[in-house]
Amino acid sequence: MIKDNEEQIVNALHKDLTKPKFEAILSEVDIVMNELHYALSNLTSWMQPEYVSKNLATKLDDCFVRREPLGVVLIIGPWNYPMQLLILPMIGAIAAGNCVVIKPSEVSAATDNLITELMPKYLSKDCYAVVRGGPKETQALLKNRFDHIFYTGSQAVARVVLQAAAVHLTPVTLELGGKCPCLIYGRVNATAAAHRLVWAKFFNAGQSCVAPDYVLCSKATRDALVPALRQVLEDFYGSDIQKSPDMSRIVTPKHWTRLMGLLNRTKGKVVVGGEHDEKDRYIAPTVVVDVAEDDALMEEEIFGPILPILTIESLEESIKLTKRKEKPLAFYVFSDESSVVKKVLENSSSGGFCSNDGIVHMALPGLPFGGVGNSGFGHYHGHWGFEAFSHRRAVMLRGWALEKLNALRYPPYSDEKHLYLT
Repeated sequence: MIKDNEEQIVNALHKDLTKPKFEAILSEVDIVMNELHYALSNLTSWMQPEYVSKNLATKLDDCFVRREPLGVVLIIGPWNYPMQLLILPMIGAIAAGNCVVIKPSEVSAATDNLITELMPKYLSKDCYAVVRGGPKETQALLKNRFDHIFYTGSQAVARVVLQAAAVHLTPVTLELGGKCPCLIYGRVNATAAAHRLVWAKFFNAGQSCVAPDYVLCSKATRDALVPALRQVLEDFYGSDIQKSPDMSRIVTPKHWTRLMGLLNRTKGKVVVGGEHDEKDRYIAPTVVVDVAEDDALMEEEIFGPILPILTIESLEESIKLTKRKEKPLAFYVFSDESSVVKKVLENSSSGGFCSNDGIVHMALPGLPFGGVGNSGFGHYHGHWGFEAFSHRRAVMLRGWALEKLNALRYPPYSDEKHLYLT
């Protein structure tokens, strides 16, 4: 389905988000194909019984964990990566043997239409279904009983999903977001850091749940970083970024208005970008300095091409600031000094962690992808996705041997029998 219709997928993503072909293939096609190949290559081993250690009383028994399908799974996808974030969990669900109902986002309408058209052509209608619609239809869908619900999106909608799941005691996986910090301390190459930061932040116009949300660094680092960011943006997208074919657009006018509201309310200083065009749903990659911890840009996840930089001289104070925030989906640190990286890693908590780069950790299927605290719970990708949609059934297979020894646990009880058993 993916390879046969790659051009249609790319066109749909461009219609929804003006997503460049390169980004569309990299983040919506290639990552899905890699996940598929990884699952196919490893599924046989994942399905094998997991034998456990035994004690004296169970030496002659077969004791193992058996993976079984949960049943019917509901997957609710988001609009920012409408193909990847719907199909990747579906791969894990199918690998584990489940039937799947998927609910694409109505916000990314072109991709929604395409998925609805393609699914019945490639997958059995008896086992896999697509349900379309907005919030009203989603709420009606959630009234049905499922064996697992997998949701990617905002904390506000996640609470609605949890409340609906509670009626049937349905287990839930939540993949949410948060304000992912990027700490830049110690020795660091400003130009290299700017390249990686710009790519990670402004990929898909910043509409990524694992995009660096804000930067913490010293004033000296900021003064070296800002000119580097300005130059890298020109190198990547040219002098007129709005005309670049490599820059996505904000998904809807409503989302554009929200981002402009944040930018208009900030008390920080715009030093790079700031240009915008409502009709084109365009906001230039924007860097804001002199941002305080209580600034409008620090109130919520930005989810757009706006990068606030907070200047804090010490690494310790920066770590303390991040701890005052909710636990993020990803945590980044840029430094040539391993001691800095280690200190941040050991004194922080997040869904994922990456040093000296951004967002790339989620592309490795061997690593679990998921949040902690307010950024969600549960994991998927690779083997973790198979586990997320599997019931781990404890199995003990016994014969009739050693029945005389079993007499020790039968009535009439005695202290002597208990002594032997312990």
